[in-house]
Amino acid sequence: MATAADGSPTGEEQNCFDGSPIGVPQIDCDSKTGNAEDQVPAQKIKFRNASKKPYMCGECGFRATRKLGLSLHMRTHTGEKPYKCDQCDYAAASKSTLNYHKAKHSGEKPYMCGECGYRTTHKPDLFQHMRTHTGEKPYKCDQCDYSTAWRTALYDHKAKHTGEKPFMCVECGYRTTRRSDLSRHMAKHSGAKPYMCGECGYRAAQRSYLSQHMRTHTGEKPFKCDQCDYSAAQKSKLNVHRAKHEKHYMCGECGYRTAEKFALSEHMRIHTDEKPYKCDQCDYSAAQKSNLNVHKAKHEKPYMCGECGYRATQKVHLSRHMRTHTGEKPYKCDQCDYSAAVKSTFNAHKAKHTGEKPYMCGECGYRTARKTHMTRYMRTHTGGKPYKCDQCDYSAALKSTLDNHRTIHTRKKTYNCSECGYRTAHKLSFTRHMRTHTGENPTQV
Repeated sequence: MATAADGSPTGEEQNCFDGSPIGVPQIDCDSKTGNAEDQVPAQKIKFRNASKKPYMCGECGFRATRKLGLSLHMRTHTGEKPYKCDQCDYAAASKSTLNYHKAKHSGEKPYMCGECGYRTTHKPDLFQHMRTHTGEKPYKCDQCDYSTAWRTALYDHKAKHTGEKPFMCVECGYRTTRRSDLSRHMAKHSGAKPYMCGECGYRAAQRSYLSQHMRTHTGEKPFKCDQCDYSAAQKSKLNVHRAKHEKHYMCGECGYRTAEKFALSEHMRIHTDEKPYKCDQCDYSAAQKSNLNVHKAKHEKPYMCGECGYRATQKVHLSRHMRTHTGEKPYKCDQCDYSAAVKSTFNAHKAKHTGEKPYMCGECGYRTARKTHMTRYMRTHTGGKPYKCDQCDYSAALKSTLDNHRTIHTRKKTYNCSECGYRTAHKLSFTRHMRTHTGENPTQV
């Protein structure tokens, strides 16, 4: 190598060394091209491998290997969506997302599955779909034996090992492993619901929610189970259904089986009577978080029936109630002429045909087809009486029993004893009482 008097490189050699990061191999100026600029991409790749993720978000600590990746990430904080659809008001944070959206306008789905007829606008989507038939799970976790058919699912799984949640909401501190989850979460703060159903006025914060909703009008169920003839309008419901084909977790008390570990943990509380979820507005407690959320909504009932004034915490409950006025019974049994207005009642009826009673009491062997029946029955062993009267110290194991008791406080006591002033709302009780004066046996009716 040629050097100056002070030992520094000269001429072209000087150009080769200036600006190279410390610890990164120097560019070979004796290569075939002899042009240092031709080798810069290779140098950058080496530097990237050495520093891994040099670009960091100052808002939430997210790190990226490229500046472009950081720029895209920053839009989750700013809400910027520079890519606009020229056929509707849709906007996206990235060009690839916009291109994916545009395909929906053409309606063209050239890629079709030969197994089940599923069609899609994108070839990669077809490749992913085919794994539902082949069972292929190419994405393997390097820390455990987990494998999946989807790359995004592997990313979510790996986050469980690291605990890393790079996407953070600047409003409330909520963190998640997925950018899409953060986008959905941010809509809760803005309250914006720009997507509206032309059939019933339903509004949604995201187009995907509206697409799912529209299937309630069209009856479309595009998600098919590959092990039976079940189909669903939503992918999440299909996933829940598929799990029923494999139930690895079993309760040692009653034989209940489930595909999910957390479901078994919640089930065990039936036996232990543990209720860790507490209401912050009253003394109610629940074994399951979902039950607590339903209860909390009871403190506010925004949905009201225009026929009788009935109020509900959820729109679906009001819809179900309206059937008491219309007489509608949409759930039809395919083995007899039975129909029901409520799905849970319909499911209980179907069990009569199969004879299946999956819920068993570990104390005495009692079996039932319905989980709610088992919950109520277990109180005969535990003595639990969770339903309290708000006007006296009476408590009951069943809500219906409490409702009957409450009539004592609300009914007019029209039957009045002229002998002692005893009053009651029930003719039978009054007849029995009068026998205490006549000398007849008051226990006989």
